[in-house]
Amino acid sequence: MNIIDDLKLHYKTGGMLQKLIFWNIGLFVGFTLLDVILKLAKVPFNYFDFVALSSDLSVFIMKPWTLITFNFFHSGIFHLIFNLLVLHFSGRLFNTYFTDKQMFGVYLLGGMFSGLIFLLSYFLLGNVSLLVGASGAIMAILIATTVYAPYMLLRIPLIGVVKLWHVAFVILAIDLIQLPMNNTGGHIAHLGGAFFGYLYIQILKSGTDITTPLSSFFDKIVNAFKPKEKTPFKKVHRNTVKKDVTSGVRNKDLTQKQIDEILDKISKSGYDSLTKQEKEFLFKVGK
Repeated sequence: MNIIDDLKLHYKTGGMLQKLIFWNIGLFVGFTLLDVILKLAKVPFNYFDFVALSSDLSVFIMKPWTLITFNFFHSGIFHLIFNLLVLHFSGRLFNTYFTDKQMFGVYLLGGMFSGLIFLLSYFLLGNVSLLVGASGAIMAILIATTVYAPYMLLRIPLIGVVKLWHVAFVILAIDLIQLPMNNTGGHIAHLGGAFFGYLYIQILKSGTDITTPLSSFFDKIVNAFKPKEKTPFKKVHRNTVKKDVTSGVRNKDLTQKQIDEILDKISKSGYDSLTKQEKEFLFKVGK
C-alpha cells in the first residue's frame, strides 16, 4: 500500500476529527501550491482575498462565504501546525462525550460565531483587518468540553495531572492578556469561539441541540449526491388456477344434508338399517 492509499484509508475510516484535520491540511497544501504556480507564471492573484474574512462590512457583504471559509485556511505552516495540535487535543476530549455530527456543528457554528464577533468588534473600533484560521472554532470545541466536564483529569508532560478547566483558564487568560498587544482580531475571535462553546452547552442542557439543523442540512446534501441503490427485480409467479370458493360451500351443505338424512333414518329404524355405504360415510365424516 502506497502513501496515497494509506491516506485514503485513514480518511475513510477516521472520524470527524480526522476529517477536519485532513481538510485543513489539504486546503493549505493545495492553495499554497496554487499560489506558487501562479507566482511563477507571474499571474497577479491572491487567494486570501477570496477566503479571508474582512472586517470591512462593504467587503464582507460582497463575499459572505468568507464567514465559513476563513475557518479552514491559515496564514502559514506554523499557524496551521499549532492550530491542528490544539484541535487534536480538544477534539479527542470532545469525542469522549459527544458525537462526530456535534463536533462538526460546534466547529462550524463556533467558527462562524467567532467571525461575527470579530466583525462587530472591528466595526465598533473602526479598524479594518483580515481574519483566517480555525482558532475560534477550536476554542468553541475546547470550552464546550470544559463547561460540560470541567473536572476531567489530564496528564500534562512535565507538569503532571491537572483538571481540564485549569487548561482552559490558562488559554483564555493568555488571549485576554494579549488582546491589546498584537493580533487583536485573532484574540477577539478566540474569545468569541469560547463564548459560543459556553452557550452551546448551556442550551444543550436545556434540551436543545443547536447543531441538529446543521447536521440535517448537510445530511440532505450528502444523500442527494449518493447513488440510489437499485432494488433487484423480483419475478412474481401468479397462480392462474382460480379457486372455486362457492364449490367448497356447496359441498359442505351437501355433506350436512346427507348427515341429517342418515341421522333421521337411524332415529326411525335404528343403526342396523343403514347400508354399508351410509355407515362408511358416517365413519369418514366422524374422523
